[in-house]
Amino acid sequence: MTTAAESVLRVEKGLADPEELAAITAVLLARAAAQPAAAPAHRGRDTAGWRRLERTPGFRAPHSWQG
Repeated sequence: MTTAAESVLRVEKGLADPEELAAITAVLLARAAAQPAAAPAHRGRDTAGWRRLERTPGFRAPHSWQG
């Protein structure tokens, strides 16, 4: 993979020294190589995914944003 160094990182504002670019590159590469922490087991939904019709009003105005 051959990529010009100018296109890998770009300083949007200010001037970065080579040491600063090396430091941020090292941090970004370390973050990219890190293994994600083990996610807790998914327990499913905490709330119902459907609307409870008994909790909605009987009439909704035609210009309402809820419909």
